[in-house]
Amino acid sequence: MLFYVIGGIVAAAIIAGIIFTIRRNNAIKKDGIEADAVVSRIKETENRQEDGSVDFSYTYYVKYQTKDGQTVEAKLGDGTRGLCEGDKIRIKYLPDKPKYVITAK
Repeated sequence: MLFYVIGGIVAAAIIAGIIFTIRRNNAIKKDGIEADAVVSRIKETENRQEDGSVDFSYTYYVKYQTKDGQTVEAKLGDGTRGLCEGDKIRIKYLPDKPKYVITAK
């Protein structure tokens, strides 16, 4: 019984996180400010599978300057792939939450 309760709590937390991310990214798409950014670093995470195979996931960080001149390093939050450190890209951010960025499209 406790297993089901804990499983339900975990599932609810995951769903809430997904909804939060979707809403945040939609707000950035709609109201975000565009800026030039540079990929400042890439975090590689090794994921071991049950069958013994290994795959990797990547988290991209960009550095950019806000409209008011503040330099910010932020995690790129939209699943972008294939970037290299030093690449220049165009991003969008919310002025009141400059740590949340997505690529401008």
